[in-house]
Amino acid sequence: MVSGKELVILLVEDSAITRKMEIKVLNSLGYHNILEAQDGEHALRLLRENPQVALVISDWNMPGMGGLDLVRALRSQETYRELPFIMATGRAQMKERVEAAEAGANNVITKPFAPQELQSVIEETLAGKTLAGRAHTHVRHPERTASGRLRLKVGHIQITDHLTLGVLKHLIDSGKRVPRHFELETLCMSSWNPVQKALAEGEVDAALVLAPLAMDLFAYGVPLHIVLLAHKNGSIAVRKKAPGESLKSLFKGKTFYIPHELSIHHILSHMFFKGLGLSPGTASNSGCDVIYEVVPPVRMPEFLSGQPGACGFMVAEPIGTKAIASGLADELFLSGELWENHPCCVVAVRDEILEHHSEAVQELVGMLVQAGKFISINPDNAAEIGVEFLDPQGTLGLKKAILKNVLTDSMGIKTDDLLPVADDFIKIQDYMVERMGLGSRIDVNQLLDLRFAEKACLEAGGMARRSVLHDAAAFAREKLKALENQAVLSSKANLDREGQYLIFHLMEQTYGVDVLSVKEIIGMMPIRSVPETPLEVKGVVNLRGKVIPVVDLRLKFGLPELPYHDRTCIIILETPRGDRVVPLGIVVDSVSHVENIKAAHIEDAPAYGLGAPMEYIAGMAKDGEAVRILLNVHRLFAHPETLVPEKWKERQEAA
Repeated sequence: MVSGKELVILLVEDSAITRKMEIKVLNSLGYHNILEAQDGEHALRLLRENPQVALVISDWNMPGMGGLDLVRALRSQETYRELPFIMATGRAQMKERVEAAEAGANNVITKPFAPQELQSVIEETLAGKTLAGRAHTHVRHPERTASGRLRLKVGHIQITDHLTLGVLKHLIDSGKRVPRHFELETLCMSSWNPVQKALAEGEVDAALVLAPLAMDLFAYGVPLHIVLLAHKNGSIAVRKKAPGESLKSLFKGKTFYIPHELSIHHILSHMFFKGLGLSPGTASNSGCDVIYEVVPPVRMPEFLSGQPGACGFMVAEPIGTKAIASGLADELFLSGELWENHPCCVVAVRDEILEHHSEAVQELVGMLVQAGKFISINPDNAAEIGVEFLDPQGTLGLKKAILKNVLTDSMGIKTDDLLPVADDFIKIQDYMVERMGLGSRIDVNQLLDLRFAEKACLEAGGMARRSVLHDAAAFAREKLKALENQAVLSSKANLDREGQYLIFHLMEQTYGVDVLSVKEIIGMMPIRSVPETPLEVKGVVNLRGKVIPVVDLRLKFGLPELPYHDRTCIIILETPRGDRVVPLGIVVDSVSHVENIKAAHIEDAPAYGLGAPMEYIAGMAKDGEAVRILLNVHRLFAHPETLVPEKWKERQEAA
């Protein structure tokens, strides 16, 4: 097989921005010999000129010759009949995977994709594992643990919708619940694409997955059934901050992000835009004035802030509330406002497990129902559990205050009634098929296996929340009027700054840093100076074998340097950088205490006179006469790895 560095890849994509992003992903995997084509006809010309091309990755929808016509053209020619071909598409329906396989594509990957997803698909394609050869042949072989119980593998992603699973895991890990029939193994995945693949190909026993996605998998023969709801409500639509711009003009001609084509987010936002008199659709649909693009949920805030043509997104919480709390977006509407108590994510279980391990399924469903009750009764504890479950590495910067707000919002997520209702799924199917041209019709009653949920919900008791789908046009008109009159003020706007802060002093000023960024506090110790560093960098310390840069915060803020004394100390901070955490130390005059600061006590900083540059200040906390300057650690050290010269670090590692 040709190695990554030598493999010549032809990338066919009409969007220059998307092409650039995909090239970046390919480069990160070690593929650098990449030819670029803007459409199918351009691709054919490049193939004739470059016979060394060993792999084609092509978009599906493009002006002129699209991906489907391209692969058909290639398969009609002897020269290209065996050329490996991957179809990349934002459309994730099973019927399109079947159509791509019939046309001759070796594989399909749903955009947007993570590097590991693309690498897996490339390896499968080059190894000859085709779509046609893999279709519906997967059988899940359940695993037993040493105790003889079923090892139950359940997939999920980092959203509040899946907190019932997180709470159950916590209860089991803490010994408060001890399953008799299974041992739980949760698998957190990067986006819906790997969840869909894992469920379809038998890599997991069950998954918390989008209801429309489960319906589509079932329609194309994937052996699964829906046994329970994961929640009701729980999603939010946000808009990019644009003071003074009318709502319709904000969205018209712009890109709106959704987590998956087959999702309640797509359906409800489609209803809302239609109600505003707009025409939402994908870039390939002519006449659309709001363009949908699929983006992994956790990356939506990044895309919203980084793309000038983006106008907003709809996503499961807490992603939207965090974007509002961080000042990136404004609230548009909660999904429960348009469709009260709607289903969204469901618990889908493979048939192999349902048929041979019904006791384990009943126990799992019963415990998830109890976990849902726990969340409803104990939102404070559930929020604390949720931070650890949904953001274990701290890369999302998720805070308890944000999750608690999501869990206690009257129109927000509901977990105390998880019994599926067939009529709700029929509503989803009717709108997708008839109004959006998505999915395939199924017998909903055949998809739902309610024997487990009915028993569990009956035993648990509690309320049944009836769903109510409001008239979208009337709702959109009311929301438009309220928003444009500034009558709707979000309670979420300050939550990102609420939390516990470590209070410390510099000269006469009192400062605070989020305790979640604090690793530890140490007394002064020998600091080894490092050449070619900024003035504020005092050097590095060796803390239990780890070399950590140390910055004197006085010098960082332009304050006079003073001799260190017996109360001077070093605060070791941790700041996330992608999928890793970078440690650094700051020298402060003294540390005081940890203080719980509420959002209501936090104000924006004035423009001057605070003893610290404005870009480093997250806000001001006021309590009577006391004032704390709250620092934004992420902005304070945007690139902590640059504090120590790379050459010095290399010498240290070689020593």
